[in-house]
Order: sequence, then structure tokens, then C-alpha cells
Amino acid sequence: MSPEPPYGPSAVWAVEETGTSGRAPRAADAPGPDAGQRTVLYAVRSATALNRLLDAVPVFAGDHRVRPRFTLVPGSDFGTDALAALDGVGARTVPWPEAVRGGHDLVVAASPNGPLDELPGPLVLLPHGAGFNKRLPHTSGDDSASGLHPRQLLRDGTPLAALHALAHPDQLAALARRSPAVAERAAVVGDPTLDRILASGPRRERFREALGTGGRRLVAVVSTWGPESLLARRPGLPRRLTAELPYDAYQVALVAHPNVHSDLGEFALRQRLAPAPESGLLLARPYEEWAAVLVAADCVLTDHGSTALYAAAQDRPVIGCYEGGTELIPASPMAGLLARAARWSDQEPPDAQIEAAVTAHRPGDGTALAATAFAEQGRSLERLRAHCYALLGLDPYPGPVPARPLPVPRIPARRPTALVALVDTAGTTVSVTRHPLDGGPHGGHVVAEDGFSTLNEMRSAGLIHRRARRPRTGVDAMADAVADAVAGWTAGSWTAHALAEFPGCRTAAAVLAPGHCVLRRREPPYADGPTLVSVRIAAAGAAGGEPVVRPDPAAVLSGVHDWLEANPAPRLPVTLDCVVGGRPVTVLLAYGTDGSAGAEL
Repeated sequence: MSPEPPYGPSAVWAVEETGTSGRAPRAADAPGPDAGQRTVLYAVRSATALNRLLDAVPVFAGDHRVRPRFTLVPGSDFGTDALAALDGVGARTVPWPEAVRGGHDLVVAASPNGPLDELPGPLVLLPHGAGFNKRLPHTSGDDSASGLHPRQLLRDGTPLAALHALAHPDQLAALARRSPAVAERAAVVGDPTLDRILASGPRRERFREALGTGGRRLVAVVSTWGPESLLARRPGLPRRLTAELPYDAYQVALVAHPNVHSDLGEFALRQRLAPAPESGLLLARPYEEWAAVLVAADCVLTDHGSTALYAAAQDRPVIGCYEGGTELIPASPMAGLLARAARWSDQEPPDAQIEAAVTAHRPGDGTALAATAFAEQGRSLERLRAHCYALLGLDPYPGPVPARPLPVPRIPARRPTALVALVDTAGTTVSVTRHPLDGGPHGGHVVAEDGFSTLNEMRSAGLIHRRARRPRTGVDAMADAVADAVAGWTAGSWTAHALAEFPGCRTAAAVLAPGHCVLRRREPPYADGPTLVSVRIAAAGAAGGEPVVRPDPAAVLSGVHDWLEANPAPRLPVTLDCVVGGRPVTVLLAYGTDGSAGAEL
């Protein structure tokens, strides 16, 4: 096995002079006037590989002696998307013909495929993903792990890499069984991507706020690439989840392999998933956002792709959606995770399966399984830096090299333009369940939002609501001031207008604030009194250390609408117990005042 760093500058030159790196020494490698300056070339074969490399680049952060360059390795079906990704991060690229001529001191890659042996200089090979769980293509008769097979790691019998960085000792042992010569150049450093995810744990609530999750369960659907993937075998699952899961209790996100994005493009992928994106499905982009979704998630549905191991490392409940095939290696960590995970059934209701998995999950189950794939947690960049600087012949840059937390996701969170509300009314208790109108269950009443729903949805709605604009600052405030000078509605005037404009509407409501609404009925539920009803909504109780959760006021309005339909002449004030998304809230109905009627929207 390779010695632990530091190797020292003399060891680096000795390796190159004896040719054990598999490459001829270059004159430029000898110490000279600029011996303190080094160039690191990142060899990118796909967007997937680039994402892995970007998680590792902080090992050289802040060091003026190290200059990064990128090059696109030829031969990949996903090279075009990789080039676009490089441009997106502002990377300085070197054409491949120039890269093979040299001028760099270290090569870093995250895929062993392609003509990497043409690049002069020592090569550091990082893992392509979380562990080595899939067989090498066209080797279904054995357990040859893609990324550990000698066919990928040797060139003319010589190890391709000067350092093969691994995430777990079991991977090193597997490599030693397959290719002792490669194992001599391997070292366990950990997983930089996992460390970024774990470092982002304290940002979970910020991520959920940015995603618009609220008090809902966030269900992440994870799909790998290829004919055995979840999207290939169950292409309609995201659509089914957004249609059948109650909208106020669940949010659904899709984490698709970067190759899916590269192959289809986001436009075609959204078209294929329709109407799920229009019904609220979050589509995470393949760099950083997918990991932020896993941090924010409450439960994960997965095939045999190794991404779910990152969810297990955070101790999230996992439901397996893989029915078996030829790709998964039986003794791999991912196979172990699936063997212990709950099993998805296409015949059972989605919400029942998710709740059963969450309830059955025992704290620590996931992290114990993930420990079979990830070692050196929290130390990967420190260990990788020591190895890389030893190969460069430099002392490591002083100071710690912590994992960078993930940025707050900025996924465009679409919501359904209209919903169907099913309400169960018993006395003064109402339970509200809403689903997207397109694909949801039949029955109940249609809920439309002014300025958001389509004309046909407005015409078919029993309840129409309008949300007051939020106060703005800066340039937006100036724009609002111009708009307000032209036209504006009050709660009283708009509710009267909506009922007159849409004869099929029974209730028009103005959402003034998260805890306050005003509604007008087509037939007032009381005689000789005010024409408006004030709706006050209390936040759900925060018991047992739970955060305060406010339901969507529009969901509460559906409960009030149905209760007034069942009680055409109530005596106000009255208090209702309303259940939205499984959470009870208290709702006070009272006669509307002149102040609430004059509130501006």
C-alpha cells in the first residue's frame, strides 16, 4: 500500500524519474526559478465528473502558488454538457491538444475513462460517486465494480494514477484483490461531497424555507442513469406522487442523475414529467442543488443508484424502488441499504407507505449503513490536500481546509394553478385535504387564485381567493408605488367583484396575512348583518421542541367554505377546529369590520 503523506519533494521527483507514474519525466518538472509555482489540470469527462472535482478544489484554495486549469477529456457522449458546465462555473479551459503537450504539474480526474494516459504528470483519481456499487458494463457474470476494475485503471499493465483516492477501507481491500499494483497507489481519504452535505446540516431549515416546504414532509425521489433506473422503470412515479399525496402534507422533489439532464436537457425532462412540475414537483439541478434537497428531505425513494447513501448518512428513512437487475453488486453498500430499506409497492397508497417507513425508521439505522461506504468523515479535504501537495512537491498551504456548506437552493418552486379540496365536516371540526386539480381525485370543490389560475379554472371554482401583495423595498417598492397610483382593490371591493364576475363561485376571499382573511359569500350566512366574514387563524402549537407552523390560509378557507355550506345561517362568532396537512389549527369566524373591508390588496 502507498505510504501516508507527506511523501516529500524528493519522493515526487523519484517517482517521475523512475517512471512508476506510467509517464516519461518532463524537463519542466525539474526545480527551476519558478519551482514554487504549480499548475493543476482538472480533466473533465462529464458534468458528473466536474461536480465531483468542484467539491475537491478547495484543497488548493487561497494558495497563490497553485494555478487551476481545466480540460475536456474527449470521447464521452456527455462532453457537450460538460463543456457548458465548465463555462457555467467560469473555469479557464485548455484545449485537449494543448493539454497533452504538458505545462501542468498535477492532473486530477473523477473518472478513469478516456485517454487520461496521454496527459503528462502524476494523476490523482477521485471517486465518480458514492462508493463502487455497480458492475462494469457488460460484466454481469462477476462482481467487477465500475471504477475498481483493472481494465479501467491500467494502461498497458501500468497503473493509470499516481494516487487512487478512495472513501472507505473496504474499497481499498476490493481494489487489492483485483489489482495489487493499483492498490499500492491507493489511499483512503474520505468523500468530499459527503463532507459538504454533513457540514450543511445546520442549514436544513433554511433550505426547507427556500424550497417552500413549510410543515410538509419533503419526499425526494432519486433516480440513477440507465435502463434499470427508477425513471426508466417507473417513469410515472413523480407524476403519481404529486397527484395522490395531499398537497398540504407532502412536497415532492426529483433528484435525477446528471446524465439524465445531459441526455434530455431540462426542457425535455420537464415535458416528459408533465404535469408533475406544474403540480409542484421540484426538479433539482445536478450540481449542489441535489445535495441540498437531500439535506432538506424527510424521506427518500430510490433505485440502486448510490446517491441514496448520502441520504442514509444523514439518517433519513429510505424506501427502495429497485426490483433487481444485473447492475447492482450484491455485496456492495448500496445493496446492503436496499436489503434493509422499506420496499415500495405500486399497489399501495403512497402516503401510507411513506408514513410507515418514517415511523419504522430507528435513529442511527441510516448512519450505520452509510458507515460501510464512508470513512474519514469530516476529514476528506485535509487528507486529500496532504496527498496532492506531496505529489506537487510543496508544503501544504497553512490553515484548515473545511468543507464548504452547500448554498441555499434556488429551485423554481412552482405550485398548482388550481386545487381540488376535499373537506370532511363534523360539527365545528373540519379536515381539509387538497390535491392538484390536474390529476387529483374527483369530488370536493375547486379552489382558484385570482391572478394565478386560468380562466377556465376560475369559472369552475367554488372558492376564489386573492393574496395581498407583500411590502417591498428599493426598486420594487418604487414599481409598486407606480402601480398603486393606477389601480388597486380593497378586500371588500374585490370580493364583491369576484362574485359578480364568476357566477359559479360561492365564496370569494382575500388573504390579508398568514393569520387573517376576509371572505364574502354569495348568500350571506346571516341576516341583516355585515356582508363580510373575518377569518382569524392561529398557528399550530409548537409542542416538544417543534417549530411553529402556519398552514396555507387558502387551505383553511376551503374548510371555512365547506362549513358555511353545511351551516347556512350560523351565529357568529364561532370557533372551528381545522385540520390541514394533519396539523390542527384554531379558526375564529366573526363579522367583518369596516377596517377589514377597507384593507388594501
